[in-house]
Amino acid sequence: MKLETKEELEQELRTIEKWEKDQKGLWFWERIGRLPFKLLDKVTPGFIQNKLGIMLDEIGSYIQTGGKYLTKEADILGKLQAKSPEVNIKVLDDVSSVPLHVMDSVSQDIKNSGSKLATVQGATTGIGGIFTLAIDIPLLLGMSIKTLQDIAITYGFDPRDRQERIFIVKCLQFTTSDVVGKKALLNELTKMGRTEEDSKREIASELQGWREVVYTYRDQFGWKKLLQMVPVAGIIFGALSNRTMIADIADTGIMLYKKRRILERIENPILKS
Repeated sequence: MKLETKEELEQELRTIEKWEKDQKGLWFWERIGRLPFKLLDKVTPGFIQNKLGIMLDEIGSYIQTGGKYLTKEADILGKLQAKSPEVNIKVLDDVSSVPLHVMDSVSQDIKNSGSKLATVQGATTGIGGIFTLAIDIPLLLGMSIKTLQDIAITYGFDPRDRQERIFIVKCLQFTTSDVVGKKALLNELTKMGRTEEDSKREIASELQGWREVVYTYRDQFGWKKLLQMVPVAGIIFGALSNRTMIADIADTGIMLYKKRRILERIENPILKS
């Protein structure tokens, strides 16, 4: 199975760069949607505040050790193998020989299955209104991290590596940032393929973003999650907001990991089979 020509890779790269330029931040109603949680922060029930504290600890643990979110690499490799029988895929390094269209196909499957699961989860936790919202927030965070890990493996990157875990957290930030934040994060994400020495010098500053990740994540729920606090009616809004969020996160992961794979292939062309 032949890999892409340089011209095809450059065309794919232009598509991704167009997507990056199209990231204009939040729609007006989403900006407004961030206000309720910020205004109600002081009166947020204690049990939800406790959950946010747990999320902070989990983000820190995830970056340091991988936490409990590490995915089953063999499952993703099996899906890639099934769609590219001409390539012998036994370990993660073998993924570098898989054509982009196969990686894209598996990533779309991950996005679709994750969105469906998030829809069910959001509907289920929406039944109890505010009382199950405290459960929904950390569950959605865990699902978001796992989705990005699966996509990382699909494009041949190892989420067990600490720098990859930082990249994943930056992808989470990117998805929930406004246009100014997106621009800054794109610059950071582009630079994360540098030498190990350069990366180590910035690890301390990268890790300071844990708290920001959690609170921008919380703010992202906005009025949609406030509506989910209404029992029964929250089923609809919970399902919709969770599905949309996982789909957006998956799109971010697909575009940014695909970009890295394309740049590697352009800079270090592999012999075509």
